[in-house]
Parts: sequence; C-alpha cells; structure tokens
Amino acid sequence: MLQSIRDGAKSWAAKIIIGVMVAAMALFGVESLFSVFGKDPEQTAKVNGETITRQQVELEVQRTMRSGQVPPEQEKALRRDMLDQLITQKLLTQYAEDGGFRVSDDQLDQLIVNLDEFEDQEGNFSSELFRNRLSSAGYTPLAFRNELRADIMRRQLQQGLALSDFTLDAERERLAGLQRQSRSFRYALLTPDSVDVEVSPDEEALQAYYDSHTELFRRPEQVKLNYVVLDRQTMADTAEVSEEKLRQVWREQNDEADRRISHIMVGFGDERSREDAKAIADEARADLEAGESFADTAARYSDDTASAENGGDLGEISRGFFGDAFDEAAFSLEENDVSEPVVMDNALHIIKVTDIDRPPFDEQRDKLRQMLAARQVEGEFNDRAQQLIDESFAADDLQGVADDIGLTVQHSGWVSREGGDGVLSEPGVMDKAFAEDVLEDGYNSDVIELDEDRRLVLRVTEHRDATTLPLADVRDEVEQRVTAQQQEEALAGRAETLIERLKADKDVDLRWQQANDVSRQAETSVPGDIVGAAFRLPKPDGGQTTYGHVITPDGVAVIALERVAEGEPNDEVEAFVSRMAEQMRSQAAVQGLVDYLREEGSIESDL
Repeated sequence: MLQSIRDGAKSWAAKIIIGVMVAAMALFGVESLFSVFGKDPEQTAKVNGETITRQQVELEVQRTMRSGQVPPEQEKALRRDMLDQLITQKLLTQYAEDGGFRVSDDQLDQLIVNLDEFEDQEGNFSSELFRNRLSSAGYTPLAFRNELRADIMRRQLQQGLALSDFTLDAERERLAGLQRQSRSFRYALLTPDSVDVEVSPDEEALQAYYDSHTELFRRPEQVKLNYVVLDRQTMADTAEVSEEKLRQVWREQNDEADRRISHIMVGFGDERSREDAKAIADEARADLEAGESFADTAARYSDDTASAENGGDLGEISRGFFGDAFDEAAFSLEENDVSEPVVMDNALHIIKVTDIDRPPFDEQRDKLRQMLAARQVEGEFNDRAQQLIDESFAADDLQGVADDIGLTVQHSGWVSREGGDGVLSEPGVMDKAFAEDVLEDGYNSDVIELDEDRRLVLRVTEHRDATTLPLADVRDEVEQRVTAQQQEEALAGRAETLIERLKADKDVDLRWQQANDVSRQAETSVPGDIVGAAFRLPKPDGGQTTYGHVITPDGVAVIALERVAEGEPNDEVEAFVSRMAEQMRSQAAVQGLVDYLREEGSIESDL
C-alpha cells in the first residue's frame, strides 16, 4: 500500500504542478493566484461548514476543457460535475480526518524529496527548484503540503475499503462466463417517422410537465455589459514591417544553421612560404571575381586534391567543426558568397557557402512579421494599457475611455455568471461582472488581464435577478419535450404489443437487422445500447427466442435474442474479469461510503 500511495502522490503532484498551478497563471493572470489559494468570498458550496470556492471549480473546469476531453457545449454540465467531485473529495477528507487517518511530517518530507518534479539534473532534490516551482504557480510550501496530505489520506481511506472486500471464486467464474459469451439476435428500430404514432399534448399535460420540471426553466441571474478589449495582436496586424527588416531577422535567426561548404586550400610551410601561398590565393580569388567557376578554380589551385575533384566540396558542417577562424568566415557568409583567404592550420582557405539548411523565407515570413510587429507595438501597447487602467478607474462610462484610447465599445446580450461568447466566456471575466462594486455600485471593472496580449474592462448596463420563467414564455420548449416524451411512451407501448404478437407466433411487419456472434468487447456496427439490452435478456430456452425492447436516442428497438454461445476459456479474459470484479467491488465500497456521507452531511451548493 505504501508504494501505491507513493506512486499516487507522484501523479498527484505532477497534476497540480503542471496542470492546476500553471493553469492558474495562464487562465486567470497573476492576480488570480491570491484568490485561488487565499481567501475567496465567492463561495460555490459549503460542505459541513467548509467552503469550496467558485475559483476552485473554475480551475478544474478550464483544465479539463483545454485538454480537449470535453466539447465546449458540455461546459455547463462539466462545471456541475467538477463541483460534485470537489464535494466528494471534501467529504472523504473530512471522514478520513475524523477517522484518525494521519500522514506525518516525516512521511510528507520523504514523499516530496522523491518527487521527480523537484529533482535537479543530477536527480537530487533541489529546495530551490521546490520553492521556485511552487512560488511561480502561486502555492506556498505549506499550502502544497496540506493539499498533498489530504490527497494521501483519501487514497489511504479508499485503498483500505478496497482491501477489506474480496470476490468469491464462484463470482469470478460466473463473470468470466458472461464475459466470454457471444450472442446472435435480430433487432428492428421503431421511430416516429417509421411508425404511425401521432401525439398531441393537451394543456393539462404541458402544465403537469412544467410543474414537475421547473428547474429546467429557471433563468439565472443575468446582466448586459458594455466592454472594451485592448489587443496587442490587433495592434500588430496594422503595424508596418519592411521586407528588408523581415529578411534581416530571418538571416539572424538562422546564423547558426548548418551549411554546405566548398573551399580552395593553398598550403604553406617548408616548401612554400606564406607570402607565396598568399600570392596563389589572391590569384585564385581574382579568377573567381573574373567569373571563373569555383569548381574549375579549385581544380587548378587547391592543394586539397580530394575535395578539388568534387569542386572543392567539404559537405555540410556545423559550427565548431573546423575551428573558430573557419567558422567566423563560413558562418558570416550568405548562400553563394565567397570569402577572402582565411588563415588556418598552415594554409589559406577560400570558402564558399553553397547551401544553408534553414527554412525558406516565404515559409517563415508570416511568423516573423507577427513577431516583429508585436515587438514594434509593445511600447504603445503598454502605454495604452496603463492609460486604460488610469482612465477606467474613475470614469463614469466606457465610451469616453474608449474614445481616448482608440478602442470600440462592444455590447453583450443577457449573460449569466457562466459567461457568454468570445472574451465573455474566458475565466475570471464574469466574476468581475458580478462583483459588488461593478454590479451594485455601477463602477467600471478593474482591468482584466486575459493573457499577455489582451486587457479588458467591462461595465454592467442592465441587471435582472434569477427567476423561473412562466409557462407562457417557455411553452414551445415544454411542448417539444412533452411531445418527445409521449412519442417515446407510444413507441414503447407499440414495441410491447409487437413483442406479444411475436411470442404468439403471429406475423408482424418489422424491418429486422441481423447481428451474429456479437461479444461484449469486440467492435460492432450495432449501437451500444442495443448490444447492452441484448446481453441483459434471458438466455433462450429450448430453441425459443427471447424478446425485449430498449429505448434509444433514435426511438425504441425491438430485440429478438436467438442464440447464446458460451465461448472458450481464455487466460486474458479471466485476468481481465478478475481485475474488473475487484474494481467493481472497490468502487461499490467507496461509492457506498460517499452516498452515506452525502446523506448524513450538510451540503449547500449554488450550482
């Protein structure tokens, strides 16, 4: 267990250091670190008297959204799920503490010094790296230790519950048998389009549905906003950057790129003086200037006969390959340039660069322009950002501020705390919109640092409280929901009637689709909910067919189970089933505890 806790601590540390803490900087700016890990008055939930803040929930939501695991349209549901997870964690931590679970300071120290995230290049724990990583992400060492301690206690609790339970051999054998099964069946899908089902909800049905589902029609507290955005990239898009400057930076960025070199070498020493060698090199240089090819000149003058036979080619080199003097000449030349004679190792070298291994200018042009333009407007951006801070603080509106700085006031429709479109969906923005001084006192917000390139100020223009919308306002939505519900009920009733006829060997008009030897795990074109329903049906007895139906997103499917094949024993399947059984029992034990704690605890939530 100790090793698993140690491994869990490592994975947890990596998550908070790389995921949560860095995300805090990227998502909310530096100012958010104080609200995330300090006092935050915007409570989202209270669990047995302990607070979970809105910012904690938002951190988890945005990290998951940026991972790409959840589509944007599911963000609202994700926010509820994340709050639910934080409530569960809080309940388990409280239970572990009340039950006497403890992690000593020595145990924490041992775990922390062995975390890869805090090791230097030699693999040793670095206290400086430890402090810097936590500090840059907004954690104090004490806050980090407290979070790590709570996570380890929860793991101890869950592992203790898992180890206290076990699975009987007979259970494992039964589960393995079910897992090996394959089933052959027919199915037919009943839809409102394919089956003559007409429904027409009356006023009583609409009212009944509305009364029992009022939470679906509750409009949250909302505001309308005016806002301005100062965007460095927008400024850069209009900045003028010369072609000459772009090419200069392109060359500078690729100064160190590998290059292909040719040379003409004229040696000196015992048989030739340096003066004589220089005279020969100067003569070769003069021939090149007169238009003679480098290859012909190398063949006539170069003492390096091996390269001279290939036009003087030395191949591709990196800086440092031939020494400082050679590098200084070779890496100062552009493609097809030829150097003056360079002295190195008792020889004079005339060097030509025949190719430079760098991306073509046209491929890098847009990126270079963006970089240079951003640099070019940096000073102006900082000045305008400071002006935005100064003027918006005391201004009675945003229009005057926008006119002074050259910005456009934008207007939102009704938006709630969960945000709107564009910049209004970004973390921290709606927190500012619903802050007391902005919402109730009518001030402009503080300047919100969306990221290093964008600053935003907003002002509330209209505000309305949360309310349950009257039936008259949501009648169309209610009617759609009731219609869909009644269609589903009608199709389910039709499916039951058809099944009774099938059991009585009477003819039915269905468009069957056949599915043979479908297993639980193998890929199949049959929809998953239909496969699941087929495996829940009783095994056919005495060659008879077993019938059933299941509601699907598209309608109701009638299923006729014809044959069950038991399958052969398989070590891999047996091992999988054993692990699955243990996991299921472990999850059931932990979930049972969580359900109990939720039932007995005091939980207040704003979401």
